[in-house]
Amino acid sequence: MAALPRIAVLASGRGSNLQAILDAIAGGRLDAEVAGVFGDRPDAMALARVAPELAWSRDARGYADRAAFDAEIADAVAASRPDWIVLAGYMRILGDVFLSRFRGRVLNIHPSLLPAHRGLRTHARAIAAGDAEHGASVHFVVPELDAGAVIAQARVPVLPGDTAESLAARVLELEHPLLVGVLRLAVAGRIAERGATVELDGHPLFTPLQLGSTLDPRVLP
Repeated sequence: MAALPRIAVLASGRGSNLQAILDAIAGGRLDAEVAGVFGDRPDAMALARVAPELAWSRDARGYADRAAFDAEIADAVAASRPDWIVLAGYMRILGDVFLSRFRGRVLNIHPSLLPAHRGLRTHARAIAAGDAEHGASVHFVVPELDAGAVIAQARVPVLPGDTAESLAARVLELEHPLLVGVLRLAVAGRIAERGATVELDGHPLFTPLQLGSTLDPRVLP
């Protein structure tokens, strides 16, 4: 029997997207295994979602600079022999010290319809900007913040009276299936990074795939 594709997960918080991955694997919806969970905060709840031998963490504040921490976490991730690396609520920007070792294999889920609202506080910023719709994106990771090629998105309408909290809750409901859907494509070898673009089944993907929603009925293949 062929070995299952291995996914390393980087997380800083409670790990709800990690749990979605674990649930998809347990439910037979994702043919992969979690090779390890890696964090920059030893108290992150995400680390408790896997067996202790799969959890690695260090306090990033104890390092001289970002590059020093990135080098150590990169060594730990490499030791887990991952096929893919997923940033699931990982709150540090990864530099080239890390990304050069795993180019084209690092994915991030971001709570906005990129290229809009890179960075933090995306839900409040979408409301303040008067956006009619908001959502989440999965993209390849490059050294520039939230600037890698977008693979897929999920959309929700911004409703009258929405707060950042209510909008975030609706986006989160779609983040989980969006991330799992992209990972299914990744572990099947169907997506690849080609410079600033994405290839799906060997063909350029000119617009991001869409997860079915009230605004767009298309679904991930």
